[in-house]
Amino acid sequence: MKVAILDDWFDTLRTLDCFDRLAGHDVTIFNDHVEGTDALAERLRDQEAVVLIRERTPIRAPLVARLPRLRLISQRSAFPHIDVDACTRAGVVVSSNLHNDSPSYAAAELTWALVLAGVRQIPQQMASLRAGSWQSGVGQTLRGRTLGVFGYGRIGAVVAGYGRAFGMRVQVWSRPDSLRRAVADGYQTAPSKTELFRTSDVVSLHLRLVDATRAIVTAADLAEMSPSALLVNTSRAGLIEPGALVDALRARRPGAAALDVFEQEPMRDPGHPLFTIPSVVCTPHIGYVTRDEWELQFADVFDQINAYAAGRPTNVVNPSVLDLGETR
Repeated sequence: MKVAILDDWFDTLRTLDCFDRLAGHDVTIFNDHVEGTDALAERLRDQEAVVLIRERTPIRAPLVARLPRLRLISQRSAFPHIDVDACTRAGVVVSSNLHNDSPSYAAAELTWALVLAGVRQIPQQMASLRAGSWQSGVGQTLRGRTLGVFGYGRIGAVVAGYGRAFGMRVQVWSRPDSLRRAVADGYQTAPSKTELFRTSDVVSLHLRLVDATRAIVTAADLAEMSPSALLVNTSRAGLIEPGALVDALRARRPGAAALDVFEQEPMRDPGHPLFTIPSVVCTPHIGYVTRDEWELQFADVFDQINAYAAGRPTNVVNPSVLDLGETR
């Protein structure tokens, strides 16, 4: 098959062990990022399969309509960036392993790195050194403080364990079945979402972005947080009500934030308000970006291509396209 890989910015995939799984396919790798239907349609016009690196490039109906040769989109994890209905109408199979049984330790580790960076003001202290100064402020200790985990899924459970290892009191708010798992694992549950935000020194978000969770963190929730509290978001920016976080930080409730995700990505505007607030630590959506994680992820992605080529598609999120025999 003719396979295009988009947004491999550092030309990493061909260096992975799992890349050998694409042997026999005609593979084109794009190391830059382009936007807009016209540019993407030109780039992908002859391709039969497209490999996506998470949400770096959205696939919407106008683009799908201009790719008559496209037969398969292969990726891993959630797919809010793909118009699955448009793909189904066009006969394009979308394969994505949701890996419900395996946490992303890379994302959990980055979450904890951001917690530490936020409470100890590590980027600000480094900036002070680079500016020729010495200490720039006083941080906080985690031990004895309260970690609020909002969403107790695969990653949230791992982060809760990190909090426990650091001597924090951990409380959880999530769906009823997730709360039952948290209790079984020995964690307290918050009386309500409001209380989670009000009583936690660190709140970390670990929810998938779906219709039911979009803007689930409201301005009122943030206003409950203490001026000494830290909000951490390595999940999706859309979990927070648009504009609410900047306003809350300016009001110092919470007093600080540590973020890996943004409403628009890539975020290349150095004047963005989040980059101008001294108490904010930001990273460019790198929670899943480690070689170890990519070996796991793209082994699945490439296996999905081979399964489709063999006539046995796997991890199909739009199975009706197969039931109706509508694939191109």
